[in-house]
Order: sequence, then structure tokens, then C-alpha cells
Amino acid sequence: MSNGTQPDEGSGGDKSDTEESHDPDQREFRDPDQLRVRAGVRGDPGRDQHFLIDDRVLHRLPAYATSIGADTGHILEVGGGTGALTDRLLAVADRVTVIEQDTDLAGFLHEEFAAEIAADRLRVRTGNALDVALPAFTCSVSNLPYGISSEIAFRLLPEGRPMVLTFQKEFARRMTAAPGDDEYSRLSVTAGHYADVEIVEPVPPEAFEPQPAVDSAVVRTLPRDPEYEVPDESFFMEFLRAVFTQRRKTMRNAIRNTTHISGLDDAESAVGAAPEDLLNKRAGDLTPAAFARLATIAWEVGEPGQ
Repeated sequence: MSNGTQPDEGSGGDKSDTEESHDPDQREFRDPDQLRVRAGVRGDPGRDQHFLIDDRVLHRLPAYATSIGADTGHILEVGGGTGALTDRLLAVADRVTVIEQDTDLAGFLHEEFAAEIAADRLRVRTGNALDVALPAFTCSVSNLPYGISSEIAFRLLPEGRPMVLTFQKEFARRMTAAPGDDEYSRLSVTAGHYADVEIVEPVPPEAFEPQPAVDSAVVRTLPRDPEYEVPDESFFMEFLRAVFTQRRKTMRNAIRNTTHISGLDDAESAVGAAPEDLLNKRAGDLTPAAFARLATIAWEVGEPGQ
């Protein structure tokens, strides 16, 4: 997990220069402001609608995937909005699937991109991205609804596909934090369990309409296997969720106090079999490998799910 270096281009700059560096076919893209006019929407912070309108950021998002050689055969976009990013994804993908919860926006996407849908290059699914069946996508590039960022991240990461996603900056920092950092959390360990994660670009509020009250960031994930083994994936995730609810407690007490979450029937045996040096630490100071070791011990002697 690391923080990437922001590209030389800022959030300002000439649109044509950006297109020349990231768009080999020099196609004309739909204007984000005109898309909102045609869709008849202004955005609604109360409904978690903040449309990304900065052309330069929109151009760079697909490039963060193509620059690492991600397979763009089938890109998944969560939260298509008015289609500004969709349009740019179609320039680099064989096929794009958009999941959009707002029925009016989904209807607009069907109208605006009727030709692409007819050519079977675009599919629009109406529904909540936490509930609908995910397609067999090869990577995901999305301007996520911030209100469900955590749930979306936990759903997409196990799919093992490269991703370029926008998050609130604070969330992105927690996602990439290291042990000992103030931001280190269950999210940090989970994200690092599935992928190498980096912040590749900060995004100011001015890049959105309406402007959010917080800064944002673009996060890129590259899937890989962890350097440790866990006895059971589901139990490991529940174990993490349990002990991070008591991150100010030592692991000894956190394991004992959270059996209602972890499902351990014999927490005392798990504590008794674990190394003292790990039990005396708090969750915020343990490495992912150390969590895996404790979870393995708990799985073997703590009688989970009994």
C-alpha cells in the first residue's frame, strides 16, 4: 500500500493536450456540462449525486488503468450518472457495463448511448450496486457514490480485478494506510489483503458539480495474493471486523470482547494459544500478517461457529 505521485498535470490545463496524451484516436467526447443539461439534472448532495465534470480528470481515469496494462475488454462502471466517464471508457474498452441506481439517469443513459447499446458495446443495469449481480468484468473504473464507498470496496476487492475508483480523500487515506498510522483500519488491512493499493491523484471539490464538502482522491488497485495464508477467508474478514471495533484495547481483550462478531465459542483458548507479543498490541499496530497469524490460531482452537 502506498501513496502514488500526482501526475505533472494538475486539475487545470488544456483539454486538447490531455486528449493527445491519453486518447489515441482523438475522438470528440461528450461535454459533461451539456450531458447534465440534456439529462435535466443538477445533482443532489442529499442523494449522494456529485457529477465529475472536470475534463482532465475524466480523461485521466481510464489512463490509470491502461497505463498498467489492465485488461479493458469489459469495464465495470459503478454510478454512471450522466455518462461523462462512460463516454471516455467506451474509447478504451470493448464493452462497458454501467450500474446506475437512479432510474431517471439510467433511462437517460439508454437514450444518450442508444447507438452504443445497439452495438452491444454498452449495457446499463438499473439498481443498487450492492445488490445487483456483477458482470464478468475485467476491470472497474468508477466515480463512486461516496455514501456507499466502503460497502462497494468490500464487494469489488474480492473480485480480483484492477480498479480505478474515486473516493473521499479521508477514505482513500484509510484504504492505503500502514500499521501505526492514525488512519490504519480494518479497511487498510482488507484492501491490502486483496491488492496493492495507491493514491494516484487528489481531486479538488471544484472537479464536481455540485461541489462536495470534502476533497477526493483517485485510488488504483492492482490485485495480488497476500504474502500470508488464512484458514478461512470469511472468518478472517469477520475476525478483522471484530477486533477493529475495539482498536483501543489490546488484542487480548479485543478477542475476548468481540465473540458476538467473530463467532468464536472459546475465546480463552484462542488467547491462551496466541503469542504474548501480539496479544499485548492494539489492532492499529499489527501488520496484516500478524492478523492472519492470530486468526489462524483462533480458527484452530477457538471453535468458531460452534
